[in-house]
Amino acid sequence: MTDPQQEGGDRSVTVWNNNDGTIITGDYPTINHFTLPPESPPPPENSPAGKANLLAEVVGGFLKSEEEQLRLWDPAPLPLRFRAVSPELAAGCNIGPGLRTGSSEVLPLDQPLKDLAAAYEGKKPGRLLVLGRAGSGKTVLIRRFAMDRLKARGPYGRDPVPVIFSLGSWDPHKTSLRNWLIGRLERDYPFLAGDGPGGRSWAGTLVMTECVLAILDGFDEIADGLHEKALRDLSAVTLPVLLTSRRPEIEAAAAKSSVSFDGIELTDLTLDDVAGYLLPGAGAARGTDPPATGTTGWEYVLNRLRLHPDEPACARLTAVLTTPLMVELARAVHRSGRDPARLLTGRELDTREALEDHLLDRFVPAAYARFLSVRSDGKHRTWPAERSRHWLGYLATHLRHLDTHDIEWWRLGTAMSLSSRMVASGAVIGFVSGVLTVLPSGYLISLHVIIVTFLNMLGSGLAFGFLQGLMSSAAAGGGFQPSRMHIRIRGGSKRVKQNLLPRIRSGLAGGLVFGVVYGLGNAVYVAVAGFPWLNVFLVFMDWFLVGLGVGLGTGLVLGLMTGVEAVIETKASVSPADLLKTNRTTVLTQILVTGLIAGIGFGVVVTAINGFAIGVGHGITMGVMVALGSCTLTAWGRWIVLVRLWLPLTGRLPWAVNAFLDDACQRGVLRQAGAVHQFRHARLRDRMAEVHGRREREREQPTEATGVS
Repeated sequence: MTDPQQEGGDRSVTVWNNNDGTIITGDYPTINHFTLPPESPPPPENSPAGKANLLAEVVGGFLKSEEEQLRLWDPAPLPLRFRAVSPELAAGCNIGPGLRTGSSEVLPLDQPLKDLAAAYEGKKPGRLLVLGRAGSGKTVLIRRFAMDRLKARGPYGRDPVPVIFSLGSWDPHKTSLRNWLIGRLERDYPFLAGDGPGGRSWAGTLVMTECVLAILDGFDEIADGLHEKALRDLSAVTLPVLLTSRRPEIEAAAAKSSVSFDGIELTDLTLDDVAGYLLPGAGAARGTDPPATGTTGWEYVLNRLRLHPDEPACARLTAVLTTPLMVELARAVHRSGRDPARLLTGRELDTREALEDHLLDRFVPAAYARFLSVRSDGKHRTWPAERSRHWLGYLATHLRHLDTHDIEWWRLGTAMSLSSRMVASGAVIGFVSGVLTVLPSGYLISLHVIIVTFLNMLGSGLAFGFLQGLMSSAAAGGGFQPSRMHIRIRGGSKRVKQNLLPRIRSGLAGGLVFGVVYGLGNAVYVAVAGFPWLNVFLVFMDWFLVGLGVGLGTGLVLGLMTGVEAVIETKASVSPADLLKTNRTTVLTQILVTGLIAGIGFGVVVTAINGFAIGVGHGITMGVMVALGSCTLTAWGRWIVLVRLWLPLTGRLPWAVNAFLDDACQRGVLRQAGAVHQFRHARLRDRMAEVHGRREREREQPTEATGVS
């Protein structure tokens, strides 16, 4: 390649040939040869720099996929307007060139955010606050910012990797910010969960060495009463941080903790901004006083807003169309042919709140009326809009009940009362174990077999339902966390030493509960049958000892199995479906082994007392009962009982839950955030929960009235 440069009478020519260069200068050339340094090789994969580069690659791919799903650039990105944060929040001037105080300025999202990057880099470590009211575009802005930082970082950069974290699930009283970030990275990026240098995981290494730029989205979504503590913890860490929030929550917290942040605040869009989005390429609605053409369509509506700003209907709609969220909803709702002029004439749309609720309510039906042309094989199915709204309403109510924004598959159903979960688990275990008690008896169905079957159903259901309740009460948030382990034959003596005694204790506790409850059930049957009290006591003690033996064996087996468990180290982010499949494989392997050992052990004891035929039947029944009961005490097992069976049976969720959630993501109603799903916006979630609750109450009222009469 040749690049001539001339200034005055001098000439300079540089000739490049691979890594060799030749410089020729002046009218009488002087030739100098040199060799360029070779390109730096990529860092080793099993090093902090290598893991950071892999994280950057995965985060970039996920952000691109999310942009496509949410259709953020269709037809063109909305510009955002901003101003510097108020002096009450900013301790000094760290707003960088271009981000001046005073009048509102524009951030065009289709261009690199150089000014915002300059503001972030103004201090070390980089810190920036992005304020804005609900729907003002904070989430879209930070995704564009993350993409820009990844591009500026390059393929083997040394800058921190931008990772977006939904801050709403953080409880600063339970865990520090660093540990919370590490846990989220290990969950969403399994290749960072493996052992790194210094006894930490790779996620811990990257966070502790400040290789991660934590983009913390939604400070205002942290639970009430935690904001002050959260802001103090945020200010104490030296991590590079970009924080988003609504103004009231962070102002209240900053006033009490004397903490300040520099940054920007997103402001209202103008009609010109809105017109450029709703009418791309059209100029009629952008003039000073354009003539109103026709009586329908966006061009007519926007001209009405310009020409008659003092009319109440125009003033209300103009106020609604000042946030990107409402502008995007308005376009999505009316893209299928609905006339937007109704927004100016609808009698029920007499307030700004009513207009916004109308757009939120119409968004889901509009999304489900849209045909999805890009789908993977096997997922070509339609979901009725009305039923979908009901199911999404239940999910929104579930999130409101748990005070979270994350749709975590392992916590679905935990919004039900504890007694309902116990009944559901007990009913499933009791029914299946009862059926499996009959099957070994062949076709010899008799009164005795029916009674024994009923007792097995009752006893196993009560035992495991009660055990489910105890463990749910002890588990954080009432949920069992999915394991990030998979079964892999390799040495793991250290892991066995760490987990053997805790799992034996858990097994003994579970066996104790099972033995007491199941023994009491059989003892009651013997007492009702008229046997002496000594027999009643012996029956109870038999099952009590059986429970302890089964619990000890189960705990011992599960403890030894930690030697063949390994952390998942896939080189990709994990989706909800990926985490579910991995947990399913691990759980099935564990319950197969424990059920087999429990069944063989119990069968051998019964065979020695009552003969081979009875021993085999009881062994099979006990093995399956233990396997099923143990399964319900795992994240995947409870998913099967509650989400795949109970909630669909009661109409609260569809049978194909995973396919429904994936479809909702494709339609832009939900979005994927690592290993969980979320509603596209908190306002959409809150509105759907509100409407769902009102409909449920209205549906219950006729029943109550009928009951009274």
